[in-house]
Amino acid sequence: MREAIAESLRARGHSSPNPPVGAVIVDDAGQLVGRGHTQPVGGPHAEVMALRDAGDRARGATAVVTLEPCDHTGRTGPCTRALLAAGVTRVVYAVDDPNPGAGGGATTLRGAGVQVEAGLLDDDVSRGPLREWLFRQRMGRPHVTAKIAATLDGRIAAPDGTSQWITGSEARKRVHVDRGELDAIVVGTGTVLRDDPTLTARLPDGTLRDHQPVRVVLGDRPIPPGARILGPDAPTVIVPGHDPAAVLRALDDALHVQVEGGPTILGAFFAAGLVDRVQVYLAPTILGAGAAAVDDRSVQTLTDAHRFVRSGVEILGDDVLLTLTSTP
Repeated sequence: MREAIAESLRARGHSSPNPPVGAVIVDDAGQLVGRGHTQPVGGPHAEVMALRDAGDRARGATAVVTLEPCDHTGRTGPCTRALLAAGVTRVVYAVDDPNPGAGGGATTLRGAGVQVEAGLLDDDVSRGPLREWLFRQRMGRPHVTAKIAATLDGRIAAPDGTSQWITGSEARKRVHVDRGELDAIVVGTGTVLRDDPTLTARLPDGTLRDHQPVRVVLGDRPIPPGARILGPDAPTVIVPGHDPAAVLRALDDALHVQVEGGPTILGAFFAAGLVDRVQVYLAPTILGAGAAAVDDRSVQTLTDAHRFVRSGVEILGDDVLLTLTSTP
């Protein structure tokens, strides 16, 4: 199952709006003979990719999948049918499919004589690679992460406006890895006018990653035609106003959206209750003055504060990455 989870991570960002699923095929001798993950929309699901990789060795084998195999025909045929046709005799999966239109795969497989086991490492999968997809199934909107890079005193820029670079190279590398798994990045027009960012996901050598998130600019100020965010490296969507809900409506197929600033846009998402996770890159630096990371005027007293639960702490060079979630 951990091999299947590793495969599912390769689908994050690429498979949306389908879930990023991973699958492996294990023969009678316990050898892994096939692996695969969900392809972009319209392409094969994880089980089909793993079965293709295994070929004839799938007959009599076990399929290990992060999500219950689907039992419906959409852009592709049912994965249950593919598993049965390949001669798989046992299926182990982590998480039940909550979608009533696609679920029921376990029942179909058992009815055909396949041994089915559910729930293996379900917590690892539901809190990991399937977190955002499962969130969308429950809530009907994308999962939203607020990303902040700040000094220890919560500043994102010096009084003169300089902000590059608050964090070090290791933190910046991690940001680009995470961007490559997102569906969209949101910034305000202020950030675009001040920093002229590209908001792309890049490899350490500066080349573009295979997957690029949609770049969303929120605000009313006009963007210069030559702004780098309007370049051809990734699609860009302009959303007038400062309504976070309008952004999420404009991204109707997205699973994971990241808000990268500036303070007004981040504040709007916090005030609207639309932040599900916070990633704070903290640099070992004190500025003492300058722009704060979040501007949320809805908070007037400590009891109004937005509180989160710590879910991770990582050391990235001299910086610290805190990951916080709205629920445990």
